[in-house]
Amino acid sequence: MSIESMVPKKGEVWFLWFNRCSGLVLKTSSKTLVFDPAEVNPNFFKNVDAILITHEHYDHLEVPLVSDVHRRTACKVIADQTSARKLRDAVASDKLYEARVGSEFKIDDIHVVAQGFKHPAVAPVSFLITTEDGVRVYHTGDSLPFPEMKRIGEQTPPDVVFCTVGPPAPGASPETGVEIVKMVHPKMAVPYHAPAADSRGFADLLSREAPKVRCMVIEQGKPFKYP
Repeated sequence: MSIESMVPKKGEVWFLWFNRCSGLVLKTSSKTLVFDPAEVNPNFFKNVDAILITHEHYDHLEVPLVSDVHRRTACKVIADQTSARKLRDAVASDKLYEARVGSEFKIDDIHVVAQGFKHPAVAPVSFLITTEDGVRVYHTGDSLPFPEMKRIGEQTPPDVVFCTVGPPAPGASPETGVEIVKMVHPKMAVPYHAPAADSRGFADLLSREAPKVRCMVIEQGKPFKYP
């Protein structure tokens, strides 16, 4: 099944992990969002409404790739401060949005809030998405747990959280992934940005430490859906 053939019903989201890091396509009932496009052929993306970029590292931002997709689709680009500066000559000024922690954006009826991030980048952000149908998805990039995640769990717990659980993210492990889950209280946790063995380790650990949270172990290049 391709990205284009994913057709979510009301209340559903489909997602596809396309690289070894935090590259993700999220399809809602009306929009297609792409997170951290890198290490992928730009022609993989045919119809895109918005690109969201967490930070400037090479495995999360490729300026020529973003430029190509934007040129073909006229999509919005929401990026951390450093990435936004790198993209100024590659994306139309009226389509480029700089994200800082606490910034809020609208993609028609989709609400995006930039959240904090623990990672050795200049000014990284993660993204909490609320779809037009009220489904909340938390894309953490490759962030480690940080204290403000508790506030998300208390105020706006996500339906789905993507957790970095291994290399190449510095310091990430199945244990740090489970710590994120315990802080944000999702309905479903999805491990990514890791080899398969770490994702399986996360699933095993989660079943013991947070058994009420559903775990979905995904594979690169294959679409999955929530719920």
